[in-house]
Amino acid sequence: MPTLGQITALLDGWFPPRHADSWDAVGLVCGDPDADVRRILLAVDPVTAVVDEAMDLGAQLLVCHHPLLLKGVHGVAATDPKGRIVHRLVTAGCGLFTAHTNADSPASGVSESLALALGLHDVRPLEPDATAPMDKIVVFAPVAAAEHLRTALRDAGAGAIGDYDSASFTSTGEGRFRPLTGAQPAIGEVGREEVVDEVRIETLVPRHLRADVVAAMLATHPYEEPAYDVLELAPLDEPHRGSGRIGRLGAPMTLADFARHVAGTLNETAHGVRVAGDPDQLVETVGLCGGAGDFLLDRARAAGVDVYLTSDLRHHPASELREHGAPALVDVAHWAAESTWLPVLRRRLVDALGDTVEVRVSPTNTDPWTFRV
Repeated sequence: MPTLGQITALLDGWFPPRHADSWDAVGLVCGDPDADVRRILLAVDPVTAVVDEAMDLGAQLLVCHHPLLLKGVHGVAATDPKGRIVHRLVTAGCGLFTAHTNADSPASGVSESLALALGLHDVRPLEPDATAPMDKIVVFAPVAAAEHLRTALRDAGAGAIGDYDSASFTSTGEGRFRPLTGAQPAIGEVGREEVVDEVRIETLVPRHLRADVVAAMLATHPYEEPAYDVLELAPLDEPHRGSGRIGRLGAPMTLADFARHVAGTLNETAHGVRVAGDPDQLVETVGLCGGAGDFLLDRARAAGVDVYLTSDLRHHPASELREHGAPALVDVAHWAAESTWLPVLRRRLVDALGDTVEVRVSPTNTDPWTFRV
């Protein structure tokens, strides 16, 4: 039976907290990492009705998309609605974990889950994230010191590529130098030119580790004055991580039919499906963003999508975009769009944990709007 700490480590691996927006609050909210977990409930919102469901299930972990404590608080007294939720969870031995903006952009995240639920093909990020800043360090050393240097570089954090470590390239050549007065050469004599069989070692380094890796290299290198280069690599687009998604329908359909397809795919809400555009317009290329996505309106237009689907569209940005004539807009309930992620997350957890843990998706509609007139 896995512990809460083991499961949250798994979730943090899938949705690294470093990818959360600076204003966000993600990760473990409450719970003992050493506690055993037998049942997990997945939901979009940590509201009272969902907590009731977790208590009825006897869950030891509630995983939600939206944070309970997004803004700073000075206490969690049970006199406050959010405080009551914390008290109930702690008393019942149920942890609370949040994956919010760090779950929006990755593969199998919120926006990609929405795109796949709608049956889109060739799905990719609408606005790809840039790859993490990387450097290449190149150092020249005598042949006998190469293995020791490679080990020091690796131990300082260099040479990690995906699921591999110790990645480097070594080539051979001649090193030439002449020690001058005051030098204390490891090889050769002052005043005499030396030719040494050397190797060139190249390896990649996350930029935030640059200082540590260079320091480790200098401390290990046998030369008094090592020759080395630090090259900043150009950022690239992440192919599987980014804001929103873009894809295409299996076959073109009218905007009206697409809106009906959306309504039939997503969970029903009082909000329904709002549309801006010509009902008879043919659409094939779809841009979307799970949750509030009006920050991608200009990006969607620049990408040439036929229709852009998201939630919480405001009057003025939507009106200004429609002045351009394209794309058409589809606005759906925030909860309905993001709840498509929960079954995807459940499958990942079941695949990772097997039958050791029961994982359920909350059927509770937590959209705040209850009816329309």
